[in-house]
Amino acid sequence: MSGNTLGKLFTVTNFGESHGPAIGCVIDGCPPGMPLEASDIQYELDRRRPGTSRHVTQRQEADQVEILSGVYEGMTTGAPIGLLIRNTDARSKDYSNIEDTFRPGHADYTYWQKFGIRDPRGGGRSSARLTAPTVAAGAVAKKWLKLNHQVIIRGYMSQLGPIPIPFENWSFVQNNAFFAANETVISELESFMDNLRKAGDSIGARINVVAEGVPAGLGEPIYDRLDADIAHAMMGLNAVKGVEIGAGFESVEHRGSMHGDEITPNGFLTNHAGGVLGGISTSQDLLVSIAIKPTSSIRLPRQSVNRAGEPVTVETLGRHDPCVGIRATPIAEALLAIVVCDHALRHRGQCGQKIG
Repeated sequence: MSGNTLGKLFTVTNFGESHGPAIGCVIDGCPPGMPLEASDIQYELDRRRPGTSRHVTQRQEADQVEILSGVYEGMTTGAPIGLLIRNTDARSKDYSNIEDTFRPGHADYTYWQKFGIRDPRGGGRSSARLTAPTVAAGAVAKKWLKLNHQVIIRGYMSQLGPIPIPFENWSFVQNNAFFAANETVISELESFMDNLRKAGDSIGARINVVAEGVPAGLGEPIYDRLDADIAHAMMGLNAVKGVEIGAGFESVEHRGSMHGDEITPNGFLTNHAGGVLGGISTSQDLLVSIAIKPTSSIRLPRQSVNRAGEPVTVETLGRHDPCVGIRATPIAEALLAIVVCDHALRHRGQCGQKIG
């Protein structure tokens, strides 16, 4: 199976399965001399970790990261950084009833069609469990960007199903299970999720991610545009069905007199472009928004077929997020950090000058 590596200079190769002994990643291209401890990575993993509230999967994984290589006496050496996260709470028996069938909306059918074999335990390689190594790698990218370019990357949930969540203040994001930047709507979100969980159903969400302090000049037109690589990375996140940069689909209703961000000696007047022009960063905030579909693994009976093509009814057991978007914010932040870090190193390699 190919397609498990993201990036060109700062590369992240992801490995493992949901119910295997461990998951992890190898980061190659991280510059030497950066202070790095497991605690730097663990903070981000704890934000994504399952079992942290009643609104997410109750799988109890500590997600303790182990640094296997690439760090000596607390400093990166320039060698590949191996990160390992052991699986400790897998319940494979929960998936015995779907070994011969395909869950609607899931990757079961396509994995079987492509490879002729699949691991049904928790979705195997297609499980959102594999986002934990992405978050671990993103923590390394975040730290390098902060130390070298003062870039800050953070995100928040802007919509849960039919409920919009207006942005109020970043300080609220870490104080609730939804990563909502609004404290007044939390009780409504909790009630909505409680009713959804009792019904055995699932819902989608929208996540916004912002990178502040990004220097101008990042991006490799025409095929490796910064926004194109961001979209590519975000679409690699489980359940993402849409990506917007800046005004996104709202641009359809804009007139050119409104949409084009005017420039003054003091900077841009607006940021409809989302911090990217011609595939190159403008030094404005990078604005990214992703749409996440409802979780495919639900308790409600659904029509499907088995491997013989016969009609069956599928009921998915096990522990699942009724809204995968609730834990998606740290993952989206990590993906944006990996892309920006990769492009910062590519710019340095091509143009030779320090940016930011």
